[in-house]
Amino acid sequence: MKVVITGAGGQLGRALQATAPAGVKIVPFDRTGLDIGDASAVAATIGDAAPALVINAAAYTAVDKAESDAETAQRINGAAPGYLATAAAAAGARLVHVSTDFVFDGSSGHPYAPDHPTAPLGVYGATKLAGEQAVQAALPDALILRTAWVYGVTGHDFVRTMLRLMAERDEVRVVADQIGTPTFADGLARAIWALDAAGARGIHHWTDSGAASWYDFAVAIQEDAVALGLLSRKVPVIPIATSDYPTPARRPSYSVLDKGSAVALIGAPAPHWRVHLREMLGVIKTNG
Repeated sequence: MKVVITGAGGQLGRALQATAPAGVKIVPFDRTGLDIGDASAVAATIGDAAPALVINAAAYTAVDKAESDAETAQRINGAAPGYLATAAAAAGARLVHVSTDFVFDGSSGHPYAPDHPTAPLGVYGATKLAGEQAVQAALPDALILRTAWVYGVTGHDFVRTMLRLMAERDEVRVVADQIGTPTFADGLARAIWALDAAGARGIHHWTDSGAASWYDFAVAIQEDAVALGLLSRKVPVIPIATSDYPTPARRPSYSVLDKGSAVALIGAPAPHWRVHLREMLGVIKTNG
C-alpha cells in the first residue's frame, strides 16, 4: 500500500514512518518537498504518487506566533487540508487529517467528545477548525483525528525543554492550571495506522490515557529522567498560574479528549501517558 505523508520531517511524521506496518510504501514530503498551501502543487503531487492513503501530519503549530501571522496559519492549517482532501478524492485515496484539542475553549469539566460544540480561543484553533471543515466538505469519508500535547523522540517539545531547563537551572516554574493529556508521537502514530486499518471515518479523538497539568507533566519528567540517569539531580518544580506566564494566545484550561469511539474501533485502550513518557525517555537514554 502506497501512503503519502505530509509533514514527514516533524515529530508525528517521523513516528508514522518508524511505525508503518509491513507492506506499506511511504512517500514522505516535508515542507521543502511539497508546499501544501499550493493547491496546484498538491493536486499534481498526489496525482503523480497515486497513493491509497494520504496522512496529513503537517501543520502550522506556532500557537503564539499565529496570533500575529494569521495569514500563514490559515494557509497551512485552514486551506491546505482542503487541497489535500480534494486531491485525495480525485486520486481515489483515503485521507487521515490530524487536528487538535485547541478547537475547544476549555470550559468543559468533562472530556470532550468528538461531537462537542467547538469554540476555539485563538487563531491557531480557529484555523485548525477551518481545516477540519475544509476536509469534510471535500472528502466526507476522511478520518479527522484530534489529539493534544504531542511530544516525541526527535524535535523540540515540552519534554526536551524541561530536560534542558532542569539541567541548567536551580528551579523551574511551570503552569499548573491547564489540564490535558501528554501524548507520545509514536503512540499516536500507531493509533493512526490502527484506525485506518479499522476503516475509521469522521471525527475521532486520540491521546494517551490519563490527565495532567503541565506542572504534573514536568514533575513526572524529572522523576523518570533522574531514575534513568538523564538528569543528575532534582530541582524544585514550582507550580504557577497561567496568569503568571502571559502569552499572546489564550489556551484551553481543560482539554482532555474523550477517546471512546477510537478505542472501540481499535479494540484496545491507549497506554497511560506515564508509560509512554518512560518509553520515550528510555529511547533518549539509549540513543543519546
